[in-house]
Amino acid sequence: MSPTEALEEYFDLIERENLFSRGTNGLASYLGYLFMGISFEGKTMLDVGGGCGLFAFFAVLKGAREVVILEPIHSGSNAGIEDRFEMLKARLGTGNRVKIFPVALQEYEPGYSTFDVVLLHNSVNHLDEEACRRLHRSEKATAVYRDIFEKVGSLTSSGGSVIITDCSRYNFFPMLGLRNPIVPMIEWDKHQPPGLWSRLAREAGLYEPKVRWTSPNRLGRIGRTLLGNRAACFFLTSHFCLTLKKR
Repeated sequence: MSPTEALEEYFDLIERENLFSRGTNGLASYLGYLFMGISFEGKTMLDVGGGCGLFAFFAVLKGAREVVILEPIHSGSNAGIEDRFEMLKARLGTGNRVKIFPVALQEYEPGYSTFDVVLLHNSVNHLDEEACRRLHRSEKATAVYRDIFEKVGSLTSSGGSVIITDCSRYNFFPMLGLRNPIVPMIEWDKHQPPGLWSRLAREAGLYEPKVRWTSPNRLGRIGRTLLGNRAACFFLTSHFCLTLKKR
């Protein structure tokens, strides 16, 4: 299977298995947004909270030589993740270039290995939810996340990139005591803004923070131009993508 055919099979599989709710076109657009400026050729990636491998398999099909997924599968909310991972691995023919470990970031010990790309896609707040809830006002909670970011920094290769996506805790609807109609299930008090993550990252040796705000995928480039900013996202999902560099 050629690289082009493998990518076509990837997008077909994701659509058939309904692994991305916004369809193939939405996924392609989002992948371009998420990995803007990232070249995977010959690189390694750590995908923290990577589920069944939606982003991991894409990275390998774009040339990454190895991707490690950390996903604590024993959690009841993750039923079926391992089966979907094995299905994607078999259908896409990626061999052992994508591996999954059922451990949290804090428990992961890769020896002396580091990664060219470290991805925390909507997972940074789940690494310690109680600490994240109090992070903006508690030194004890800050110490917990300071250790977490030290771990992230130690796992990132010199010159490597860290990508963090999440929702900011600041959103128009919850600040008025209302449920956000676009993302009604989000517990906003368990999230933090990108500036706070940037400060913790700097202490861990991760610099050059770049924040991009996420617009609805179905609107494409026009949406990113009009709505991909902090002011507009305050009234939408408050979702951001923060990229950092390891010197």
